[in-house]
Amino acid sequence: MRVTDIAPPQPTTLAGVYRAAARVMATNHLHQGDMVADAFDRVLTTPHATRPMCVTGAIRTAVSGDPHTETPLASLAIRFLADRLLVDGCGPYGDDDMAAEFHLASWCDVVGRTTESVCAVLYPAADASEVSA
Repeated sequence: MRVTDIAPPQPTTLAGVYRAAARVMATNHLHQGDMVADAFDRVLTTPHATRPMCVTGAIRTAVSGDPHTETPLASLAIRFLADRLLVDGCGPYGDDDMAAEFHLASWCDVVGRTTESVCAVLYPAADASEVSA
């Protein structure tokens, strides 16, 4: 008998979030221009958590199982990652969650950004969060 309804453990640390988000990203792939591919379900009928998504969606999916669900741990992870990345030589425009999410969206939407390049920043962010903890 094969058990299929066991949910993977939810991460409880920033490092765990980034590593889980990298696995989500590697599985689902990067989507540019919106949180998830076909966010308004005009064409796709698959769950949003299984679609290509941006890094913010991958972080939220890693924490809650849904790319649209905001949690304190996901918000902290988004802010920490946003502070590590530059877009046109600049960091986030503000210190709030919205500025961090906008900054990550801008970073993800850079022409030529790939799934691999997103994963390549998530693993070092996991290591850095362990050092700074």
